[in-house]
Parts: sequence; structure tokens; C-alpha cells
Amino acid sequence: MADKRIKVTLIKSPIGRVARHRACVRGLGLRRVNHSVEVADTPENRGMINKVADMLAVEEV
Repeated sequence: MADKRIKVTLIKSPIGRVARHRACVRGLGLRRVNHSVEVADTPENRGMINKVADMLAVEEV
């Protein structure tokens, strides 16, 4: 069975944010504003996405 994927795009800068939020952005593999990555739809990734949801755009792939 193929695993589900989520496309995550960083739309706001993590500069000036709490260190834990910056760590979530880096943990998702995002490096700069408007950078997009595809990550697996796991509870761990969903938790990081929910923590910094105001900085991200999320699409189902």
C-alpha cells in the first residue's frame, strides 16, 4: 500500500520565532520562504505541521 504524502510550503519566515518552532520547520526539511517539500503523512509530521501551521501552506498530494 502506498503511503500518503503531504506537500508543505513555508510561507512565513521563522526568524524571531521560538526555538521549538524553528526546529519544527527544519525538521520538516524546509530551508527558506517559498520552499516546498513532500513529507509522509504520519502523526509525527502532522504534529510538527500543527505546531507551526500559521507559517505553512499544506496540500494533499
